[in-house]
Amino acid sequence: MGATDQDTRTDELLMDAFRQGDTAAFELLVARHSRGLFNYLLRSVHNQARAEELLQEVLVRVIRSKDRYQRSAKFTTWVYTIARNISVDESRRARFRDHESLDAPRRGRPQEEGRTILAAMPADQVPTDEGADAPRLRARLSRAIDELPDDQREVFLMRQVAGLSFREIGEAVGAPENTVKSRMRYALEKLRNDLADLEQDYLPEGVDAVVPIGKGGLVHG
Repeated sequence: MGATDQDTRTDELLMDAFRQGDTAAFELLVARHSRGLFNYLLRSVHNQARAEELLQEVLVRVIRSKDRYQRSAKFTTWVYTIARNISVDESRRARFRDHESLDAPRRGRPQEEGRTILAAMPADQVPTDEGADAPRLRARLSRAIDELPDDQREVFLMRQVAGLSFREIGEAVGAPENTVKSRMRYALEKLRNDLADLEQDYLPEGVDAVVPIGKGGLVHG
């Protein structure tokens, strides 16, 4: 059976089909997940061309590792673990080359301004009454996310950009679920503090008003 936009098979069944030679199943997996993977990588490396290259590397690793994939594992957890490892390797290579840290916010680069989480969000989630200030808000939020500690930013991006559950993130980063939840909570608290001056005029409900945390809502408990 070929993979189409109406294909109702789960990611895991598609991956199983791909292992058996169904290339159309792989094409559908790419269609389903390439945008999320690209956004995650872009947030990690801050360079569109490099993010595209890393995305291709992720897909190549999926192809090469397809026979090692276990159907009992959730595909999104597996593929984002690959993307995370590639992102970490890229960061280490950049530091070794003594280049600008990939974790540092890039200021004053108009060609990259707006390539943020908010840029990919539906328009109805950006404050419409202050539309003229949206680019400034995006830049502030982008810098605040970049300045999060590595472990907190990693969890935040996997939750916000990839939409992974806390359990899935824990499996991807090798940490207990409660630890992942704590990192997310600290990340949100830091973002609220860093953007506190915007709350009165732009974020009446706090940073969560413009940073939806994806499936499952905010961290509770």
